[in-house]
Amino acid sequence: MKKENNRIPQSETLDIREIGTPIDGEPQYSDRRLYIQLHVFDKDIDTINENLNNSSLNSVLYDDLNNPTGIGILLIAESPSDLITESANLIHLSDKLSYRSEMTMLGRTYSSGREPDLEEWLINKPMSNALNPDFTWAIWYPLRRKPEFYLLDPRERGRILGEHAMLGRSYATGGYAKDIRLACFGLDTHDNEFVIGLVGSELYPLSRLIQDMRKTEQTTKYIDSLGPFFIGKVRKRFTKSP
Repeated sequence: MKKENNRIPQSETLDIREIGTPIDGEPQYSDRRLYIQLHVFDKDIDTINENLNNSSLNSVLYDDLNNPTGIGILLIAESPSDLITESANLIHLSDKLSYRSEMTMLGRTYSSGREPDLEEWLINKPMSNALNPDFTWAIWYPLRRKPEFYLLDPRERGRILGEHAMLGRSYATGGYAKDIRLACFGLDTHDNEFVIGLVGSELYPLSRLIQDMRKTEQTTKYIDSLGPFFIGKVRKRFTKSP
């Protein structure tokens, strides 16, 4: 009697590297990306500057606009393990800092396949936007799209996202705001899909950009949830040598 073969057929090997626009006909690939995490606390302590200064990670310390005694701490790393280590050091101070876990945001840089310089997009640009000394304000928030967005034809999704992107580029070109776009599929405890950071020298343009984004087709028809929003003014940046 012939033995039945219950093995699952082997599919083609997956390639999950980041991909950019081909150069001279050759596609760009990268296994590098940044993981960026925001922690929010209700209280400040005198030693927080020392803790972040002694850390090996690039980071930003924010004053929380909506909480006079609150702070936000943005950690940046290529390895999520480094985030765990540094976050643990912060949580050891949680009895003094009063941790707000519901405000934690975590995401990774990602490519769309159209980036002309992949490393610039995945590493250099988000790092320089977060650490730019001219950008004194930041708004961070998560979002989730409605499931029906992912059922649209790819060209239709591209058209909808293009409208959104053009508005963001107009603010960037005018010097009003820069964005840091992170994917957080499977990384967010509330099942959000993206984390967005808007940074600039003044707060009003960042708020106005979010207002103008509400009129786009993506937001009016396909965004399921936005927020919570963290609004921070940079107190200090901690830039480490490469």
